[in-house]
Amino acid sequence: MKKVLILILIGVVLFCCALGVLVWMEYHVPAPDGNFDAMIVLGAQVGADGKPMRQLELRLEAALQLWQEHPCPIVVCGGQGSNEPAPEGTVMKEWLVAHGVDAENVMADVTSVNTWENLKNARQLLGEGVNRVALVTSRYHLPRALQIARDAGYEACGVGSDILPRYWLRNHGREVLAWCKYFVSRVLPL
Repeated sequence: MKKVLILILIGVVLFCCALGVLVWMEYHVPAPDGNFDAMIVLGAQVGADGKPMRQLELRLEAALQLWQEHPCPIVVCGGQGSNEPAPEGTVMKEWLVAHGVDAENVMADVTSVNTWENLKNARQLLGEGVNRVALVTSRYHLPRALQIARDAGYEACGVGSDILPRYWLRNHGREVLAWCKYFVSRVLPL
C-alpha cells in the first residue's frame, strides 16, 4: 500500500511540475514582430447555434486584432465535430468576414482534427513558399502549437488568446498530457 501511495505522490508532484513549466512557457512566448507572411488560426468548439463558442471567439478576436495591425492571408483551421452543426473553419471564416476581413484574404481548412493536421492543411492552402507564419490559438496551447509548427518546417511566432477561468484546470491538465504524448511521439514515432 505504501508503494502505491508513493507512486501516486510522485505522479502528482511530476504533474504539478509539468503544469508549472507549461504556465511559465505560455506567458513567455515572444509577441509577433510583424515578420510573418500569413496567419494560421486554430479552431475550437462551435455551438449548436452554429456560432463560435466563447473560447473560439476569443481566438478570433485575437486574430482580428493581429490582422488589423498586420494584414495578411489567414488560414482558419478546424473540421466538424459530431456535435457541431458546421465545420469550425467555415464558422471562423464567416466570423472574420463579418468583422471586416476581406473574404478573399481568408482560407478555410474544414477537415483537420488536430494541430498537426491544421498545420499540414494550412501549408497546402498557403503554398510551399510561405514559411513565416503567426499562429493564433489559446494561450495554454500556444507553446506546443509553436513547437509542432517548427517541426512542420514553419518559422512561427504566435499570439495566445485568453481562456475562460472555469476551463483553466481542464485545459491546462489536458495540455500537460498532450505534451507527454508529443514527447513520446518524438521518441517513438509511429
